[in-house]
Amino acid sequence: MDTTDFYALADDLPDEDRDLLTRLRGFLDSELAPVANWHWARERFPHHLVEPLGKLDVGGLSYTGYGLPGRTSLLDGFVTLDLARTDPSFATFFGVHTGLAMGSIYLCGSEEQKAKWLPPMHRFEKIGAFGLTEPDVGSAASRGLKTTARREGDEWVLNGEKKWIGNATFADVVVVWAKDVEDGQVKGFLLEQGTPGFTPTKIEGKIALRSVQNAHILLEDCRVPEANRLQHANTFADTAAVLRMTRTSVAWQAVGCSIGAYQRALAYAKEREQFGRPIGGFQLVQDLLVKMLGNITASLCLVAQLSRLQDAQKMTEEQASLAKAFCTTKMRETVGMARELMGGNGILLEFDVGRFVADAEAIHSYEGTREMNTLIVGRALTGLSAFV
Repeated sequence: MDTTDFYALADDLPDEDRDLLTRLRGFLDSELAPVANWHWARERFPHHLVEPLGKLDVGGLSYTGYGLPGRTSLLDGFVTLDLARTDPSFATFFGVHTGLAMGSIYLCGSEEQKAKWLPPMHRFEKIGAFGLTEPDVGSAASRGLKTTARREGDEWVLNGEKKWIGNATFADVVVVWAKDVEDGQVKGFLLEQGTPGFTPTKIEGKIALRSVQNAHILLEDCRVPEANRLQHANTFADTAAVLRMTRTSVAWQAVGCSIGAYQRALAYAKEREQFGRPIGGFQLVQDLLVKMLGNITASLCLVAQLSRLQDAQKMTEEQASLAKAFCTTKMRETVGMARELMGGNGILLEFDVGRFVADAEAIHSYEGTREMNTLIVGRALTGLSAFV
C-alpha cells in the first residue's frame, strides 16, 4: 500500500500519465533530492537541473496548442506534488515558470506572443517570472498597484518597484503588471532580461524557499514596445484569471510539502530506537503519523477533485480559494507534527524535515494568504463582502 496516496487517487490516471510520473520521480530522487539541502543552505538555485527537467516534457502540461502537451490538470497536479515532495523551492521555481509566467502568456497573450514564447518555455529553454507584488502592495494588488505604465507612441514607459519576484534574477522574460496612467486599469507587459532601466536584485537572508531566487525589481523609465504588451490583459480581472488558475497549483504544492515531511518522519520512526525498540512502535508516535496521513489524504482528495473540475472548466474562484486556504493550513499542522516526532533531530538540515517546516511558511502566504482566500469563500457563502 502507498502510505502517502492512501486512497490510491493516482490510480485514476491513465498508464501514460503514470509512466511520466515514474520517470519524473526517478529524476527527482536521483538528481534533485541529493543536492536539495546543499543548495537550500547556500541560497543557490540548481541551474544544472533545468535542462534535464525540460526533457521530461512537463512544462505547461495542461496547455494545448503551440507544441504544448495538452494533458490534464490532474496530471499537472501530481507533477507539482512530486516536485514539492522532494524540494518545495524547486516546485516554486516550476510553478512560477509554468504557471504564472506561461499562464499569463497563454491566457492573455496574442497569437504572436504565444507562438514566440510558449514553445521554448515548455522546453525550459526560456525561463519566465511574474511581477505583481510590490514592496508596499501585497494583498491589495487589485486596487493599489503603484507601478505605472505610460504610453508614448509605440512604446510604454514603466516606473515602479516589484518585490518577492521568483526567478527574476535569471529569467529571460518577466511578466510585469502595471497601472495604465491613462485609464487606471492594470495591464501586463513582457520585459525581457537586459531591458534598460530593469534592475533585479536578489533578496538575501530568507528563512524559507531559500533556493528560490527572489528579486526586488526596480523599474526606471523602462521602455517596452507595444508588441510586448499582453494584448488580452486589459484589467485586473485578467490578472486574477491567471492567479485563479495557479492557486490550484499552490494547493498541490502544500500537499507535496506535507508528504515530504511525513515520508521522512515515517522513515525515521521505523529506524530511530528508544527504550530498546523503534519509536514507531509507540502509541503516541503512531498517533502523530495517523494525524499527518489524515491531513494529507483529506487535502489530496480535495485537490484531485479541484483539478477534475478545472479540466471540466467548471472550477470557480471560490473553490480554488478554499483549496489553497485548507491545504496550506493542514500543511502547517503536518510539517509541525513531523518535526515534533523527530525531536531535536527535526531541526537539523541533514534530516530534511526542518527544510519543509521552513518552506511551509512561504507556501502558506504566497498567491493569496489564508485570510484573503477565506474572505473570497466567505463572500460566496453569504453574498456579503468583508474585504474592507
